[in-house]
Amino acid sequence: MDLNIFLTSLTQVIITLLFIIPGFILCKWKKESANHLATLSRILVYVCGPCMIVSSFIGMKEFNWIDFRNMGIFFFVSLALQALFIFIIFLTIKNKIADAKYRIFTIGSVMGNVGYFGLPLVSMLVSDPIVSVYSCLYVCSMNIIVFTFGVYAITLEKKYMSLKEAIINPSVIGLLVALVLYFTGFYRIQGTNENTIIFGKALCDAISLLGKITTPLCMIVLGVRLATVNFISLFKRPFVYLTILTKMIIFPAFCYFAVRFIPQLDYSFKASMLILSATPCAAIVLNLAEMHHKEEELSANTVLLTTLVSFITIPLITMLLNI
Repeated sequence: MDLNIFLTSLTQVIITLLFIIPGFILCKWKKESANHLATLSRILVYVCGPCMIVSSFIGMKEFNWIDFRNMGIFFFVSLALQALFIFIIFLTIKNKIADAKYRIFTIGSVMGNVGYFGLPLVSMLVSDPIVSVYSCLYVCSMNIIVFTFGVYAITLEKKYMSLKEAIINPSVIGLLVALVLYFTGFYRIQGTNENTIIFGKALCDAISLLGKITTPLCMIVLGVRLATVNFISLFKRPFVYLTILTKMIIFPAFCYFAVRFIPQLDYSFKASMLILSATPCAAIVLNLAEMHHKEEELSANTVLLTTLVSFITIPLITMLLNI
């Protein structure tokens, strides 16, 4: 058994989780407050997130139709697998759907921290630069689920579903900008005008820099939130463990084996599908619960615990790549 990918993923996950510590310490020392998290979250969503998406396309050195085709396939496959898995869970627990904790379980089992947590992880484990783009496309496909079925699952009211928000949001806007740059080759400027080349490179470097701070900032925010909860209480809701098992093990295995034996799909595609689907629960699960006052404590526990146990589950699940 090849342990290299296990050790690499373990190292990268631990490094990512270490960013939680500064936020935790600052909050405990009263130098930071959970009251500030809304502002930091907006910076993540409206500035860093879109820049991260644009930066991932900048990493693609040249445009070609094969990569573009694979991007489209990845987007639609990731969307279909998320929707199908949610549908399967929904059918399984339909008699208990009136209980909000089962609805949190439904969306928590699928929606992962794909961008902030998954992108640096998959980039480290797979050398192909297209995997960063796959991560961003996964984010966009997940947003469609979030603002349609995700909102409905929380509220059981169709009035909160918004196709407009699913299509027009910071991630999609970032993707559209990135696609324009990818097609036009703006970041690959060549010519005799040295000032133009310098400006283009400086602008791309600035965008990439903002994109790179996304993961540390996200983890620092999580650290602050972790400092505000009773650590022992995190482990007192047995129902959380069902979500951990489903989100961190069953769902990524489901996604991986759905594409594993399709010969037209390459290793980068299959590895990305596995790794990205194995990421911890996304903060959007907690955000939706807080907005609609449904099982806020359970949602917070789910997001925090799946993140904390990811240093065990992700290295283990990546061993499937050896099969």
